[in-house]
Amino acid sequence: MYNPRFMTTRVTTLCLSLLGAACALAQSLSAPLTGPPPSVIVGTPAQSELLWQKLDATVQQVNRDLNGTLGVAIMDLTVGRTLLLNPDAVFVQASCIKVTVLAELYRQEQHTGVGNARLNDLYTMNSADLVADSSIMAGLTPGVTRVTNRDLATFMVAVSDNSATNVLIDRVGMQNVNTMLDSLGLPHTRLQRKMMDVGAAKAGRENLSTPREMMTFFADLYQGKVLNKDLIADYFKVLSTPKASDIPRLIPDDIVIANKPGELAGVRNDMGVVFAANRPFVIVVMTAYLEHERDGNDAIAKIAASAYDYFDRVGRSSEHGRIVNERNSH
Repeated sequence: MYNPRFMTTRVTTLCLSLLGAACALAQSLSAPLTGPPPSVIVGTPAQSELLWQKLDATVQQVNRDLNGTLGVAIMDLTVGRTLLLNPDAVFVQASCIKVTVLAELYRQEQHTGVGNARLNDLYTMNSADLVADSSIMAGLTPGVTRVTNRDLATFMVAVSDNSATNVLIDRVGMQNVNTMLDSLGLPHTRLQRKMMDVGAAKAGRENLSTPREMMTFFADLYQGKVLNKDLIADYFKVLSTPKASDIPRLIPDDIVIANKPGELAGVRNDMGVVFAANRPFVIVVMTAYLEHERDGNDAIAKIAASAYDYFDRVGRSSEHGRIVNERNSH
Protein backbone atom coordinates (compact mmCIF):
# COMPACT_ATOMS: atom_id res chain seq x y z
CA MET A 1 0.00 0.00 0.00
CA TYR A 2 1.22 3.48 -0.89
CA ASN A 3 2.49 5.35 2.23
CA PRO A 4 3.25 9.07 1.57
CA ARG A 5 5.17 9.48 4.81
CA PHE A 6 7.47 6.55 3.96
CA MET A 7 8.19 7.83 0.42
CA THR A 8 8.96 11.34 1.68
CA THR A 9 11.54 9.91 4.08
CA ARG A 10 13.24 7.90 1.31
CA VAL A 11 13.45 10.89 -1.02
CA THR A 12 14.91 13.06 1.74
CA THR A 13 17.54 10.45 2.58
CA LEU A 14 18.52 10.08 -1.14
CA CYS A 15 18.88 13.84 -1.56
CA LEU A 16 21.10 14.09 1.51
CA SER A 17 23.29 11.26 0.19
CA LEU A 18 23.69 12.92 -3.22
CA LEU A 19 24.48 16.25 -1.56
CA GLY A 20 27.17 14.60 0.56
CA ALA A 21 28.74 12.92 -2.45
CA ALA A 22 28.77 16.19 -4.37
CA CYS A 23 30.47 17.96 -1.49
CA ALA A 24 33.08 15.23 -1.23
CA LEU A 25 33.79 15.42 -4.98
CA ALA A 26 34.12 19.22 -4.85
CA GLN A 27 36.53 18.93 -1.94
CA SER A 28 38.68 16.35 -3.74
CA LEU A 29 38.90 18.49 -6.88
CA SER A 30 39.98 21.55 -4.92
CA ALA A 31 42.64 19.68 -2.94
CA PRO A 32 46.25 19.86 -4.20
CA LEU A 33 47.62 16.86 -6.18
CA THR A 34 49.85 14.72 -4.00
CA GLY A 35 50.43 11.69 -6.26
CA PRO A 36 53.28 11.25 -8.79
CA PRO A 37 53.04 13.21 -12.06
CA PRO A 38 52.22 11.27 -15.24
CA SER A 39 55.24 9.83 -17.11
CA VAL A 40 54.43 11.83 -20.26
CA ILE A 41 52.92 15.28 -20.03
CA VAL A 42 51.30 16.76 -23.11
CA GLY A 43 53.52 19.50 -24.53
CA THR A 44 56.71 18.27 -22.86
CA PRO A 45 59.44 17.17 -25.34
CA ALA A 46 60.73 13.60 -25.15
CA GLN A 47 64.33 13.18 -24.02
CA SER A 48 65.49 12.32 -27.54
CA GLU A 49 63.81 15.48 -28.82
CA LEU A 50 65.85 17.57 -26.40
CA LEU A 51 69.02 15.90 -27.71
CA TRP A 52 67.92 16.53 -31.32
CA GLN A 53 67.51 20.21 -30.47
CA LYS A 54 71.13 20.28 -29.29
CA LEU A 55 72.26 18.80 -32.62
CA ASP A 56 70.28 21.46 -34.47
CA ALA A 57 71.79 24.18 -32.27
CA THR A 58 75.29 22.93 -33.10
CA VAL A 59 74.58 23.08 -36.84
CA GLN A 60 73.19 26.60 -36.49
CA GLN A 61 76.24 27.72 -34.50
CA VAL A 62 78.68 26.26 -37.03
CA ASN A 63 76.80 28.11 -39.76
CA ARG A 64 77.08 31.41 -37.87
CA ASP A 65 80.79 30.93 -37.25
CA LEU A 66 81.74 29.87 -40.79
CA ASN A 67 83.18 32.52 -43.09
CA GLY A 68 81.48 31.06 -46.16
CA THR A 69 78.23 29.34 -47.10
CA LEU A 70 76.98 26.05 -45.67
CA GLY A 71 74.38 23.46 -46.57
CA VAL A 72 73.50 20.47 -44.38
CA ALA A 73 71.16 17.52 -44.75
CA ILE A 74 70.99 14.73 -42.15
CA MET A 75 68.53 11.83 -42.21
CA ASP A 76 67.75 9.27 -39.52
CA LEU A 77 67.50 6.10 -41.60
CA THR A 78 65.50 4.38 -38.85
CA VAL A 79 62.57 6.79 -38.71
CA GLY A 80 63.17 9.08 -41.69
CA ARG A 81 63.47 12.32 -39.72
CA THR A 82 65.65 15.01 -41.29
CA LEU A 83 67.64 18.02 -40.14
CA LEU A 84 68.12 20.57 -42.92
CA LEU A 85 70.05 23.80 -43.40
CA ASN A 86 69.91 25.51 -46.80
CA PRO A 87 68.89 22.13 -48.25
CA ASP A 88 67.99 23.33 -51.74
CA ALA A 89 70.99 25.57 -52.41
CA VAL A 90 72.97 24.29 -55.41
CA PHE A 91 76.62 23.57 -54.62
CA VAL A 92 79.57 22.53 -56.76
CA GLN A 93 80.23 18.87 -55.93
CA ALA A 94 83.93 18.43 -56.73
CA SER A 95 84.82 14.74 -56.23
CA CYS A 96 81.60 14.00 -54.34
CA ILE A 97 79.88 13.54 -57.71
CA LYS A 98 81.87 10.32 -58.07
CA VAL A 99 79.34 8.51 -55.84
CA THR A 100 76.81 8.84 -58.68
CA VAL A 101 79.25 7.29 -61.19
CA LEU A 102 79.75 4.43 -58.72
CA ALA A 103 76.00 3.93 -58.41
CA GLU A 104 75.53 3.81 -62.19
CA LEU A 105 78.29 1.20 -62.48
CA TYR A 106 76.48 -0.99 -59.95
CA ARG A 107 73.11 -0.34 -61.59
CA GLN A 108 74.50 -1.58 -64.91
CA GLU A 109 75.99 -4.61 -63.19
CA GLN A 110 72.49 -5.43 -61.96
CA HIS A 111 71.03 -5.33 -65.49
CA THR A 112 72.28 -7.71 -68.17
CA GLY A 113 71.49 -5.63 -71.24
CA VAL A 114 73.94 -5.36 -74.12
CA GLY A 115 76.44 -2.56 -73.63
CA ASN A 116 76.14 -2.35 -69.85
CA ALA A 117 79.38 -2.08 -67.93
CA ARG A 118 80.19 -4.94 -65.59
CA LEU A 119 82.18 -4.90 -62.37
CA ASN A 120 84.59 -7.54 -63.68
CA ASP A 121 85.15 -5.98 -67.11
CA LEU A 122 88.90 -5.56 -67.65
CA TYR A 123 90.75 -2.35 -68.41
CA THR A 124 94.35 -2.23 -69.67
CA MET A 125 96.26 0.82 -68.52
CA ASN A 126 96.54 3.47 -71.24
CA SER A 127 98.79 6.48 -70.62
CA ALA A 128 96.47 8.59 -72.80
CA ASP A 129 93.88 8.36 -70.03
CA LEU A 130 96.06 10.03 -67.42
CA VAL A 131 95.01 13.38 -65.92
CA ALA A 132 96.22 15.23 -62.83
CA ASP A 133 95.59 13.87 -59.33
CA SER A 134 95.76 10.20 -60.30
CA SER A 135 98.13 8.74 -57.76
CA ILE A 136 97.26 5.08 -58.41
CA MET A 137 96.72 5.08 -62.16
CA ALA A 138 99.93 7.01 -62.73
CA GLY A 139 101.83 4.17 -61.06
CA LEU A 140 100.45 1.44 -63.32
CA THR A 141 102.38 0.11 -66.32
CA PRO A 142 100.84 1.28 -69.63
CA GLY A 143 99.86 -1.53 -71.98
CA VAL A 144 100.58 -4.16 -69.33
CA THR A 145 98.62 -3.63 -66.12
CA ARG A 146 95.05 -4.90 -66.26
CA VAL A 147 92.43 -4.07 -63.65
CA THR A 148 88.67 -4.53 -63.36
CA ASN A 149 86.02 -1.83 -63.29
CA ARG A 150 85.59 -2.61 -59.60
CA ASP A 151 89.30 -1.94 -59.12
CA LEU A 152 88.90 1.38 -60.91
CA ALA A 153 85.95 2.17 -58.64
CA THR A 154 88.08 1.48 -55.58
CA PHE A 155 90.79 3.81 -56.90
CA MET A 156 88.11 6.44 -57.55
CA VAL A 157 86.80 6.22 -53.99
CA ALA A 158 89.86 5.47 -51.86
CA VAL A 159 92.22 8.10 -53.29
CA SER A 160 89.80 9.98 -55.55
CA ASP A 161 91.87 8.97 -58.59
CA ASN A 162 90.70 11.23 -61.42
CA SER A 163 91.94 9.06 -64.30
CA ALA A 164 90.12 6.02 -62.95
CA THR A 165 86.99 8.16 -62.64
CA ASN A 166 87.20 9.37 -66.23
CA VAL A 167 87.63 5.82 -67.54
CA LEU A 168 84.52 4.77 -65.62
CA ILE A 169 82.55 7.77 -66.91
CA ASP A 170 83.39 6.67 -70.45
CA ARG A 171 82.40 3.09 -69.67
CA VAL A 172 79.05 3.75 -67.96
CA GLY A 173 78.16 6.86 -70.00
CA MET A 174 77.69 10.37 -68.62
CA GLN A 175 74.12 10.56 -69.92
CA ASN A 176 73.28 7.24 -68.26
CA VAL A 177 74.38 8.67 -64.91
CA ASN A 178 72.07 11.65 -65.37
CA THR A 179 69.20 9.43 -66.55
CA MET A 180 69.54 7.40 -63.35
CA LEU A 181 69.47 10.61 -61.32
CA ASP A 182 66.34 11.73 -63.18
CA SER A 183 64.68 8.40 -62.36
CA LEU A 184 65.27 9.14 -58.67
CA GLY A 185 63.75 12.61 -58.96
CA LEU A 186 67.03 14.49 -58.51
CA PRO A 187 66.93 17.21 -61.21
CA HIS A 188 69.64 19.42 -59.68
CA THR A 189 72.20 16.63 -59.37
CA ARG A 190 74.17 16.66 -62.61
CA LEU A 191 77.35 15.07 -63.94
CA GLN A 192 78.32 17.55 -66.68
CA ARG A 193 82.05 17.13 -67.14
CA LYS A 194 84.93 14.76 -66.55
CA MET A 195 87.50 15.32 -63.84
CA MET A 196 90.12 18.03 -64.45
CA ASP A 197 88.29 19.37 -67.50
CA VAL A 198 89.08 23.02 -66.83
CA GLY A 199 87.72 24.12 -70.18
CA ALA A 200 84.31 22.63 -69.41
CA ALA A 201 84.32 24.26 -65.97
CA LYS A 202 85.13 27.65 -67.48
CA ALA A 203 82.26 27.16 -69.92
CA GLY A 204 79.93 26.68 -66.96
CA ARG A 205 79.58 22.89 -67.17
CA GLU A 206 80.04 22.03 -63.52
CA ASN A 207 79.11 18.97 -61.49
CA LEU A 208 76.32 20.06 -59.15
CA SER A 209 73.83 18.99 -56.49
CA THR A 210 72.00 20.13 -53.36
CA PRO A 211 72.22 18.83 -49.79
CA ARG A 212 68.64 17.52 -49.91
CA GLU A 213 69.13 15.69 -53.21
CA MET A 214 72.33 13.96 -52.11
CA MET A 215 70.67 12.98 -48.83
CA THR A 216 67.81 11.49 -50.86
CA PHE A 217 70.30 9.74 -53.17
CA PHE A 218 71.99 7.92 -50.29
CA ALA A 219 68.67 7.12 -48.59
CA ASP A 220 67.34 5.62 -51.84
CA LEU A 221 70.45 3.46 -52.17
CA TYR A 222 70.26 2.32 -48.55
CA GLN A 223 66.55 1.50 -48.85
CA GLY A 224 66.98 -0.66 -51.96
CA LYS A 225 65.39 1.67 -54.49
CA VAL A 226 68.35 1.46 -56.88
CA LEU A 227 70.17 -1.86 -56.32
CA ASN A 228 69.46 -5.32 -55.01
CA LYS A 229 70.57 -6.39 -51.55
CA ASP A 230 73.93 -7.90 -52.53
CA LEU A 231 74.94 -4.97 -54.72
CA ILE A 232 73.88 -2.46 -52.04
CA ALA A 233 76.23 -4.19 -49.61
CA ASP A 234 79.11 -4.13 -52.09
CA TYR A 235 78.44 -0.51 -53.08
CA PHE A 236 78.75 0.61 -49.46
CA LYS A 237 81.73 -1.71 -48.92
CA VAL A 238 83.64 0.05 -51.70
CA LEU A 239 82.49 3.47 -50.49
CA SER A 240 83.65 2.66 -46.94
CA THR A 241 87.25 2.08 -48.08
CA PRO A 242 89.36 4.14 -45.61
CA LYS A 243 90.27 7.55 -47.00
CA ALA A 244 91.42 10.99 -45.90
CA SER A 245 88.19 12.88 -45.18
CA ASP A 246 86.43 15.02 -42.60
CA ILE A 247 83.29 13.09 -41.61
CA PRO A 248 85.28 10.33 -39.83
CA ARG A 249 87.81 12.68 -38.26
CA LEU A 250 86.15 12.98 -34.81
CA ILE A 251 84.18 9.71 -34.92
CA PRO A 252 85.53 6.48 -33.32
CA ASP A 253 87.70 4.47 -35.67
CA ASP A 254 85.62 1.28 -35.39
CA ILE A 255 82.50 2.87 -36.90
CA VAL A 256 81.91 1.97 -40.56
CA ILE A 257 81.51 5.14 -42.63
CA ALA A 258 80.71 5.00 -46.36
CA ASN A 259 81.52 8.51 -47.54
CA LYS A 260 83.13 10.57 -50.26
CA PRO A 261 84.75 13.98 -49.77
CA GLY A 262 85.31 16.59 -52.45
CA GLU A 263 87.33 19.76 -52.62
CA LEU A 264 88.08 22.64 -54.95
CA ALA A 265 89.31 26.16 -54.32
CA GLY A 266 86.85 27.70 -51.87
CA VAL A 267 84.85 24.46 -51.65
CA ARG A 268 84.86 21.62 -49.13
CA ASN A 269 82.22 18.85 -49.13
CA ASP A 270 81.74 15.45 -47.55
CA MET A 271 78.77 13.07 -47.61
CA GLY A 272 77.68 9.50 -47.06
CA VAL A 273 76.21 7.03 -44.58
CA VAL A 274 77.49 6.57 -41.03
CA PHE A 275 76.60 3.10 -39.73
CA ALA A 276 76.16 4.03 -36.07
CA ALA A 277 75.11 1.02 -34.00
CA ASN A 278 71.31 0.56 -34.15
CA ARG A 279 70.88 4.02 -35.74
CA PRO A 280 72.55 4.55 -39.16
CA PHE A 281 72.21 7.98 -40.70
CA VAL A 282 72.92 9.95 -43.86
CA ILE A 283 74.99 13.10 -43.54
CA VAL A 284 75.66 15.62 -46.28
CA VAL A 285 77.69 18.78 -45.63
CA MET A 286 78.53 21.22 -48.42
CA THR A 287 80.45 24.49 -48.22
CA ALA A 288 81.40 27.23 -50.68
CA TYR A 289 82.84 30.76 -50.80
CA LEU A 290 85.31 29.77 -48.08
CA GLU A 291 87.88 32.38 -47.14
CA HIS A 292 89.97 29.61 -45.58
CA GLU A 293 89.31 26.06 -46.83
CA ARG A 294 90.45 24.58 -43.52
CA ASP A 295 87.44 26.23 -41.87
CA GLY A 296 85.21 24.20 -44.19
CA ASN A 297 87.00 20.98 -43.23
CA ASP A 298 86.57 21.79 -39.54
CA ALA A 299 82.89 22.66 -40.00
CA ILE A 300 82.24 19.27 -41.62
CA ALA A 301 84.10 17.41 -38.86
CA LYS A 302 82.26 19.25 -36.08
CA ILE A 303 78.80 18.67 -37.57
CA ALA A 304 79.57 15.01 -38.25
CA ALA A 305 80.81 14.48 -34.68
CA SER A 306 77.70 16.12 -33.22
CA ALA A 307 75.44 14.04 -35.46
CA TYR A 308 77.23 10.83 -34.50
CA ASP A 309 76.94 11.73 -30.82
CA TYR A 310 73.16 12.07 -31.20
CA PHE A 311 72.61 8.84 -33.16
CA ASP A 312 75.02 6.83 -31.02
CA ARG A 313 73.28 7.85 -27.80
CA VAL A 314 69.77 7.32 -29.15
CA GLY A 315 70.81 3.96 -30.56
CA ARG A 316 72.05 2.79 -27.16
CA SER A 317 69.34 4.30 -24.97
CA SER A 318 65.75 3.79 -23.91
CA GLU A 319 63.10 6.31 -24.93
CA HIS A 320 63.74 8.15 -21.67
CA GLY A 321 67.49 8.45 -22.25
CA ARG A 322 68.76 5.66 -20.05
CA ILE A 323 71.69 3.62 -21.37
CA VAL A 324 71.08 0.09 -20.17
CA ASN A 325 74.05 -2.19 -19.63
CA GLU A 326 75.17 -4.93 -17.25
CA ARG A 327 77.14 -2.51 -15.09
CA ASN A 328 74.10 -0.32 -14.55
CA SER A 329 71.06 -2.58 -14.35
CA HIS A 330 69.35 -1.21 -11.19
